[in-house]
Amino acid sequence: MEKPPRCKFTVIFFIIISLSLGLISFILCIAAEIKRNKEEDLRWSGKLCYLPSSKAFGLGIAALVSFFLAQLIGNSILLKYSCSRRKSISQYKMPATAKVLVLISWVSFGFAAILLITATSMNRRQPYRVGWLNGECYLVKGGTYAGSAILVLVTVCSVNGSAFSTIKSSQANQHTKIHKQMG
Repeated sequence: MEKPPRCKFTVIFFIIISLSLGLISFILCIAAEIKRNKEEDLRWSGKLCYLPSSKAFGLGIAALVSFFLAQLIGNSILLKYSCSRRKSISQYKMPATAKVLVLISWVSFGFAAILLITATSMNRRQPYRVGWLNGECYLVKGGTYAGSAILVLVTVCSVNGSAFSTIKSSQANQHTKIHKQMG
């Protein structure tokens, strides 16, 4: 009995790398939530405020980098398989679930990136008379990094799920095509 063709080792390797980077980004977001500036860190001098830099700034940068890399790797896998299958199988169509998952991944990626960039920039040092915006100091609201962490997981899981479903459907199409030619 014939076994269906399997995914290549490199594709599974890159999916694991993408998921690992997403998990690292998730953990860094949770750590940044814990280390973010609190109200007691804010110093007032009459009308002026000062907020020292926190460790959440570095953690947020690291979370952003790993998040961007995870999204890049996941979309590269998806693009490789959807484009290469279109050339080899003229009637290949991306599955509807894969399309929905790609849409979900990009929408959640946008929201997570905006939250992470904004929250991370607020955790930078805010000196007297400069602040974060218009000379005023701003604190990151509690739960912002945690919300970003959840969106990171949604993004990474949906983009890798889309890539995986595209790979599986293309293998099923190849398997069906082989049986039709033989029978």
